Amino acid sequence: MFNKKTRIKDLLANESLNYEVIVMGWVRTFRNNQFIALNDGSTNNNLQVVAELGKFDESVLKRITTGAALKVSGEIIPSLGKGQKIELKAHLIEILGDSDPEKYPLQPKKHSLEFLREKAHLRFRTNTFAAIFRVRHTLSFAVHKFFNDKGFIYLHTPIITASDAEGAGELFRVTSFDLINPAKNENGSINYKEDFFGKATNLTVSGQLEGELAAMALADVYTFGPTFRAENSNTARHLAEFWMIEPEMAFYDLEDNMNLAEEFIKYIIKYALENNKDDLEFLSQRLADEEKEKPQNERSEMGLIEKLEFVINNNFERLTYTEAVQILKESNHNKKKKFQYLIEDWGVDLQSEHERYLVEKHFKKPVILTDYPKNIKAFYMRQNDDGKTVAAMDILAPGIGEIVGGSQREERLNKLTERMNEMHISTEELDWYLDTRRFGTVPHAGFGLGFERLVQFVTGMSNIRDVIPFPRTPKSAEF
Repeated sequence: MFNKKTRIKDLLANESLNYEVIVMGWVRTFRNNQFIALNDGSTNNNLQVVAELGKFDESVLKRITTGAALKVSGEIIPSLGKGQKIELKAHLIEILGDSDPEKYPLQPKKHSLEFLREKAHLRFRTNTFAAIFRVRHTLSFAVHKFFNDKGFIYLHTPIITASDAEGAGELFRVTSFDLINPAKNENGSINYKEDFFGKATNLTVSGQLEGELAAMALADVYTFGPTFRAENSNTARHLAEFWMIEPEMAFYDLEDNMNLAEEFIKYIIKYALENNKDDLEFLSQRLADEEKEKPQNERSEMGLIEKLEFVINNNFERLTYTEAVQILKESNHNKKKKFQYLIEDWGVDLQSEHERYLVEKHFKKPVILTDYPKNIKAFYMRQNDDGKTVAAMDILAPGIGEIVGGSQREERLNKLTERMNEMHISTEELDWYLDTRRFGTVPHAGFGLGFERLVQFVTGMSNIRDVIPFPRTPKSAEF
C-alpha cells in the first residue's frame, strides 16, 4: 500500500526516535554511495537516508541517481551529521522510477530562471519553484477562508461570455466555425447566428458584471477564477491567462471597498507568513542573493519577510489621483526626466513607473489612489459630483505597482446609461445588466485582484511567468 508513507515534512517536525517508517520521494543527491538526500515535495528540507555500506546490492545503488524515485523502509535514528536532527537508516530501498543521469536536465547545480522556464514541466522539482507553488496554494486557500469567514458566497461566473466587461476589446474569440469558411451574411460579414451560441462570444476578461447580478440578491459574493486578455504584451507583469479574485458587495461605498481590500490583503499575507515560514525564509534568501547582483541604487531597502510584515503592520497611504499627479509632477524624477513617461497634465493614465515611485520612493508603503479621471476608467464606475472623476480606487504595492483595481459601481440608471452612450457601449446588449438598476438598485462596490501579482509580491519573484505553473504568453502555450 502506498498510502502508508509518511511525509518528510511531518518526519522532520517530529522529535521522536527509533521507530519504523516508509518514505517515498525523489533523489536530490547521492554521496559516497551511502547518503541519499530524499525530497517528497512537502518541504524544501531533504531527509537524509543512510544506505549502510555493504547492505545493498550494487545494481540497486547504481540506479540511485538525481531525479530517481525511491520507496524506502527503515528506522528513524538520531543524525550525527550537521544540519539535521534525524536520519533514516534504510532497511529496504525500492526504485520506483529511474532517472538517466546523462539525460536528466536538473543536475544538482544552480540553474537560471530563464533555463527553468524552458523546462517548465520539470521546474516544480527545484527548491525555488516548490516553495513558490506551496505559497501559491496557501494564498489560494486563504482567499477562500477570508471570504467564507465573512459570510461571502463563492460564485462561479462564466468563462465563455458575450460581454467585454472592461470595454478594452482585447478578447480571445470562441467559435465552432470552420475558420477558413465561416458562415457569412449577404454583405460578407460573419453570421454569428449560425455559430454554436448564436452570437459572438469570447473568453471572459472579468466576472464582475455577473458578480454584480448576484450581489443584488445575495449581498456579498466573490469570484476566483481564470480570466483572459489577448494583449500582445511580452513583459514581466503580463499573462494572457491569469486568475482573478473579484468580490462584489451590496450596500458598500468606496470607503467600505477600500477598507475591505486592505483588510483582505493583510489577512492573506499574514496567513502565508504563519503557514509557510520555511518557504518564505528560503525565498527571502534567494531574493537577497539576487539583490546583491544589482547596483546599490536599485536594491530594495527591505528584505522579503521584512516587507511583508511592514505591509501587515502599517495602514496603507490613501490619497486622490489629483494629489498623486501633483506629487509626481513636482518630483525630481519628473523634473530631471527620469520617467520614461513624463507627467505634464492632469488626466494622464499613470504607468507602472509612476505607481512604483509613489510606493517605493515617496511614501515607502502601499498606497491606495482614489477618484481617477472618468475618461481613463470603465463605464460602470460611479461618477463623482465634480463631473470629471469617478469613485475608483487602485492599491499599489512595492515592486509591481497596481495589485488591486476597484470602484463603487454606478447604481443610478440614468447616469449609467448616459455614460454607456458616451462610450458607445450597447445598452441593448447589456439590458440584463441594467435591470439591476431598474429593480431595487442600491449603492454597491467591488474590486479585482490579479492573483499572480499577489503571488509575485509575497514570493519576491520579479517575473509573473514564474508564479503560475504553466504561463500563457504571446507565442507560448506549452503543455
